[in-house]
Amino acid sequence: MKYTRARRTAVGALATFCLAPLMACAEGDASDSSSPSTATTKPAGTGKPAGTAKSADAAKSYARGFKKLERKFDARLGVYAIDTGTGREVAYNAGERFAYNSTFKALAAGAVLDKYSLDGLGRKVTYSKDDLVPNSPVTEKHVKTGMTLGELCDAAVRYSDNTAANLLFDKLGGPKGLDAVLEGLGDDVTRMDRREPDLSSWVPGETRDTSTPRALAKDLRAFVLGDVLGKGERAQLTKWLRTNTTGDHTIRAGVPKSWVVGDKTGTGTYYGARNDIAVAWPSDGAPIVMAILSNRTKKDAEPDDKLIADAASVAVDSLS
Repeated sequence: MKYTRARRTAVGALATFCLAPLMACAEGDASDSSSPSTATTKPAGTGKPAGTAKSADAAKSYARGFKKLERKFDARLGVYAIDTGTGREVAYNAGERFAYNSTFKALAAGAVLDKYSLDGLGRKVTYSKDDLVPNSPVTEKHVKTGMTLGELCDAAVRYSDNTAANLLFDKLGGPKGLDAVLEGLGDDVTRMDRREPDLSSWVPGETRDTSTPRALAKDLRAFVLGDVLGKGERAQLTKWLRTNTTGDHTIRAGVPKSWVVGDKTGTGTYYGARNDIAVAWPSDGAPIVMAILSNRTKKDAEPDDKLIADAASVAVDSLS
């Protein structure tokens, strides 16, 4: 089913309204992001959270865990995770801005599926050698033949191919076109400004090409678990995410091995930026959506996958 922008806006507004009771306890971290939000679950038919004291203790516990990781890795960490079955959430610096890096490619693929549907994925896209940018392991092999729209989505999500991502931008009206799609979902936080590879050149204080853990998690949830996409399109996006080749050592490494994870990683040019956004399917529960974003304090610092994996472990333990 195709959605007009007005339809998408309505869907995003409805989703925001439906989630508000579950998330209200965490909104404080948008203005005071150094303080973790409380993870609580509100029972149906009441306006008060259940187990507030216990949940506050849990929030303090996971905050200590995240702060310990920040000290250990000399990093700044942002985490948002929600159990879609219970509404319990973990939020740490969830309202702070971080460079999203290549995590946006999952959202770009979702937007392409929304605009063109499965039937449109066979469209051939041609490009030249001049269009190639660094880190394009798939598109660099197909300059002479071109690639289909579906193949470009596959390359962008599963192999983080930068040229493929730029060609998807072209089909969406550029970064601003994707920005408009996200606004239609109710996301007025994420800023899409530049193309690859420039969008990953974040420095402290920069707001271009940034988002928050909360906003990215909500966007991913809308595409993968919501009704923004049709059933077939959701299944295709989920398949790309679950077969991603770049995430074995990030969120996947921090959750139980029996869980199925669909994710999209991102790496920055400077300050050791390393990110991952994911939907995780536990073996015995509802999906958990999470976004873990990070950067380190020195410009020439290297990214560290273990920071993301360890943060995912703390988040999952806090939700269980």
